[in-house]
Amino acid sequence: MKDINIDVAISNLETEGFLKVDIDPALDLVAAINRLKKEKNAVLLAHYYQDSEIQDIADYIGDSLGLAQQAEKTSADMIVFAGVHFMAETAKILNPHKKVLLPDLKAGCSLADSAPTEAFKYFREKHPDHIVISYINCTAEIKALSDIICTSSNAQKIVESLPLEQKIIFAPDRNLGAYLIKKTGRDMLLWNGACMVHEIFSLEKITKLKIRHPKAKLISHPECEDQILRISDYIGSTTALLNYTQNDNAQEYIVATETGILHQMQLASPNKLFIPGPPTNHCACNDCPHMKLNTLEKLYLCMEYEMPEINIEEKTMIAARKPIERMLEISKRYGL
Repeated sequence: MKDINIDVAISNLETEGFLKVDIDPALDLVAAINRLKKEKNAVLLAHYYQDSEIQDIADYIGDSLGLAQQAEKTSADMIVFAGVHFMAETAKILNPHKKVLLPDLKAGCSLADSAPTEAFKYFREKHPDHIVISYINCTAEIKALSDIICTSSNAQKIVESLPLEQKIIFAPDRNLGAYLIKKTGRDMLLWNGACMVHEIFSLEKITKLKIRHPKAKLISHPECEDQILRISDYIGSTTALLNYTQNDNAQEYIVATETGILHQMQLASPNKLFIPGPPTNHCACNDCPHMKLNTLEKLYLCMEYEMPEINIEEKTMIAARKPIERMLEISKRYGL
């Protein structure tokens, strides 16, 4: 490891959330990251919502379910997570004795932030006869208060795996929960949380796009609001949306989810047109500001100096591991 002032580095991490070390501008970051992966037996896991240059050097690219499955089975000594905080926490929970790195500790999640631990604990205690299914987009502390974790890829199967008479709390995403109520017919109690990215798609702008592109299909993530889902041609998880565009006959798609997935869609179907769903603000597309905090520079520095590292209290990790393992077991049962 190169010699740096550790006290300065730690102080920097506490204030900035990432290492700020001068990098030789002539350094080939891609080559350096690939070298570090080999030298340190590290695996680089990246979410579909990362910038394309990070996706292109990842060992595995996927959605939350796929990333959790990869984290569970990896033989690498070190896991480098190009995603957001709750994803790296999940990897650490599944690999308590391995080093898990996140390029920027401030890469958080508005949905995870919408479920504060103490408030959710009180909410759960008020409904002791309910099983808690929590969307994976939550903190380790919320996972520890849950009975089963789910992702958008397996949520319906997990809800349907429970007896009809079983009362359910679904947290923290109210939009995904409402969508699941429609799909399963279950009367679930929903926590009032949401994703800032998926809640700001503009119905007016998307409607105008559909008029300008009459042959385009609107495909949406179930974290979107119901007004968007009602006019969608297809609704699915990030991976499901990608698979749909590969297997469907349409040539144009309006995509209502974070724009990072368009890179993989375009790679898989280079002759098709993918139009990012516009938000209600003045931007032409909808990016997650947390996901986009990760950069090649931060990725290189975190691998070189093995900081920032994800650490979770052991008691929390043990409690959070059980509902994650239950999710993985149910997913395996259904071939997901």
